[in-house]
Amino acid sequence: MLDVPVSSCHDVLQALQERGYVYELAPRAGYYPTLRLLDIAKTIANHDPVVMRADTVLRALRDVTDESVLLAKASGMTATYLLSQEPSHPLRFTVVIGQSVRNLHATSAGKALLSTLDEATLDAFLKTEKLATLTDKTITTKAALKAEIAAGRARGWFSNIEESQPGVVTLSAPFAWNAATYIVTIAGPASRIGPRIESAAAHLLEACQDLEMRPVTA
Repeated sequence: MLDVPVSSCHDVLQALQERGYVYELAPRAGYYPTLRLLDIAKTIANHDPVVMRADTVLRALRDVTDESVLLAKASGMTATYLLSQEPSHPLRFTVVIGQSVRNLHATSAGKALLSTLDEATLDAFLKTEKLATLTDKTITTKAALKAEIAAGRARGWFSNIEESQPGVVTLSAPFAWNAATYIVTIAGPASRIGPRIESAAAHLLEACQDLEMRPVTA
């Protein structure tokens, strides 16, 4: 896979083995990582400057809404999930950390991301993107999506009311840290969030305003 000589691979493996990162399963049976790699990963995660500063605020938002609360980092036309706070309910919305926000036209996080684009970039996206129908409530016309984004910009938050998945509602709002865009999302079943969208959105905006007052420095 690396397209390097076997001897060079052997030297690398020997160095990793001497430092305790891998061990040999059996003679000529291959190598496997040790738990030392897990310890390093935990150290990295525990000192993530963004997660460290966001965790307390997002945990409080999770507690007051008792729904899943997610943090994503926007970069260009993608947003990657960095943190997830789980609610007490067994029926909950979950994401895989490191996964990108999909279906920008049909998710609240996607709309929040699109709202941060300048008009020329947004128009270019709308010109080339196919707005796939995911549910019977998905916005599939570019004029309607642009109007939805404008409405979200005006109120400060964006909604996905069963547009990406039946029975799921998500609310998202963007905020800025060190000239970078982050997105906070509240997600859960429509039966729980639907009747209290306005109050959940108010808590969401309050959390984002709080986060913007806590600048991130590495």
